[in-house]
Amino acid sequence: MLKVLPLKFWLVFALVFILDQASKYLFLQGLEYKGEFFDLVLTYNTGVAFSMFAFLGEYLKYIQLVFILALFGYLLYQKDFFKTHLIAFAIMLSAGCSNLLDRFVHIGVVDFVFWHKWFEFAVFNLADVMINISVALILIKEIFNKKGEKC
Repeated sequence: MLKVLPLKFWLVFALVFILDQASKYLFLQGLEYKGEFFDLVLTYNTGVAFSMFAFLGEYLKYIQLVFILALFGYLLYQKDFFKTHLIAFAIMLSAGCSNLLDRFVHIGVVDFVFWHKWFEFAVFNLADVMINISVALILIKEIFNKKGEKC
């Protein structure tokens, strides 16, 4: 079934994955920046968004693995929806897989962007941004595009 996915899916998947892992590598090697609006500092998130479910410890990575596989299987089953949002799903699945890899290789997901001007926001990484972008792409396409139009 994976051979039916177009090349552009795999290219986007690989690009997002490589960019995210490369950005994390820089911070694992000691890159740091302290600024007025935000800091770029290495942290490990053992939970999910906003460190939720950190209490699950080692089980969380296996739960996330099952979730990603289930999502991918469901999307392949929903062929028309998957084709309509092919690029968005490539971004989403790649970012999820990159964060999942962190859980298996490091003590948690490698995060490094910490916004602290006016309010403190959760520390996040490029994959987190890409997941949000992919959701926005799906929502925009569903709201504004004509039915049946492919991206």
